[in-house]
Amino acid sequence: MQTLHVELGERRYPIFIGSQLDPKQLLEPYIHGQQVMIVSNETVAPLYLSHYQEALKSLGKTVATCILPDGEKYKDIQHLNLIFDALLEAGFNRDCTVLALGGGVIGDMAGFASACFQRGVYFVQVPTTLLSQVDSSVGGKTGINHPLGKNMLGAFQQPQVVLADMAQLNTLPDRELSAGLSEVIKYALLGDADFLVWLEQNMDGLIGRDAHLLAEAVYRSCAHKARIVANDEKEQGERALLNLGHTFGHAIESYLGYGTWLHGEAVATGMVMAADLSQRLGWISSDDVERTKKIIQRANLPISCPKIPLDEFLGYMAHDKKVLNGQLRLVLLKQLGQAVITKDFDVELMKQAILANQHG
Repeated sequence: MQTLHVELGERRYPIFIGSQLDPKQLLEPYIHGQQVMIVSNETVAPLYLSHYQEALKSLGKTVATCILPDGEKYKDIQHLNLIFDALLEAGFNRDCTVLALGGGVIGDMAGFASACFQRGVYFVQVPTTLLSQVDSSVGGKTGINHPLGKNMLGAFQQPQVVLADMAQLNTLPDRELSAGLSEVIKYALLGDADFLVWLEQNMDGLIGRDAHLLAEAVYRSCAHKARIVANDEKEQGERALLNLGHTFGHAIESYLGYGTWLHGEAVATGMVMAADLSQRLGWISSDDVERTKKIIQRANLPISCPKIPLDEFLGYMAHDKKVLNGQLRLVLLKQLGQAVITKDFDVELMKQAILANQHG
């Protein structure tokens, strides 16, 4: 097992990364109060819920559950309310802990619920997908979608602890594994050229679910994110770099309908658009763009999206959270392994990059 810490002063918390992790031993110091609400979904609960229920009950905890339907399309206010219903019906108080057992959707919803319930209760992350292990479970961003924009309602709610168990990736569908690799590739492109080389050397093993390689990818990704979050928890500056590909990707997700494409799939094509625009601005070479496309394709991810009317694509981008004072800011590449946040780009070149990476 490897351990990382997100350094946030008194709110410092560990990320445990390994295989066949013992939840009783690892969770005991971080479960506050007697009451624990496990939030999971209909896919994950049959696989792992009883394991965590037994571990918590053996610690003397009162355990209740809230099982939600599985999918991004359920990440909305109606289904968020089901968590509040469960907490209230179980008679939970302000000293309870909400434990998220699932992927990014469950983590986001359970975290947001924990931030709101009785003005804030304790929160634990047990991410069961690669994407949530390397990205959404770390850093405290929680939230739900609105029909006009992704993740528009939410709160910063840091967990007490994160348990990333590689054994749980064995039950992950291939498509979900690839979606997680999209976020892993993101870390390499935005800030670690050596990691990009490592991914190029080991992508076949990652796709083949080599546990040691997956643990290394999770560790390196989380280390990168933990450092950025410690420097900029509320995304006032550097943390926005973690949105490489996301402004384009969120537009794709919103237009196609939440859940039609997985988040990682949309981000993958979004990163290609960002690389394409970076090349049109003269910052990176056409070879760099091809290298970006190749590593994304090797992860079995799309490098172009279905045709989307440009005005609608731009409309969704205008609702992005990185719009500041009416100006859209993008995360683009100065070189592979070095990203920048900028509002200084030619909008016409951006339109060309969007259109060039659509098909059909």
